[in-house]
Amino acid sequence: MKQEYEDRIQRAVDYFKEGYNCSQAVFLAFADIYGIEEETAKRLSAGFGGGVGRMRMMCGAVSGMVMLAGLETGQTEGGDSAGKANCYQEVQSMVNLFKERNGSVICAELLAMNGCKVVTNSNIPDDRNAEYYKKRPCAQKVASAARIFAEYLDKK
Repeated sequence: MKQEYEDRIQRAVDYFKEGYNCSQAVFLAFADIYGIEEETAKRLSAGFGGGVGRMRMMCGAVSGMVMLAGLETGQTEGGDSAGKANCYQEVQSMVNLFKERNGSVICAELLAMNGCKVVTNSNIPDDRNAEYYKKRPCAQKVASAARIFAEYLDKK
């Protein structure tokens, strides 16, 4: 894989460790390729963290990857069924690969697999401290989603 992509994977992890949510971390690491300014990228991806608004649904790292896939392959005309089908095919491929590598794409399941307490009825994010990073699998999931997207780009 190109060093540029390895650097972007590391950048995604670094963004997460700076306090950005999992979706922001993945999306920010690649958004510049598509001419998206950093602040816009942060805002676009902000609501997808914590499994969508901390509701523990689809992993935010996966959501960030899916948004990137849309930027790469998404159709821009409503009637473009072939373009839509192509985008969906690429998204399904990436999401299925994430699931194969990580066991799930559901935030709550990924957390539970790591022995984390799963809270779904709170909008308050957990404090980012040493214990958080020690127990949470999120940085690894961010790296996994970023790697899958980088692998996709590298094959093009």
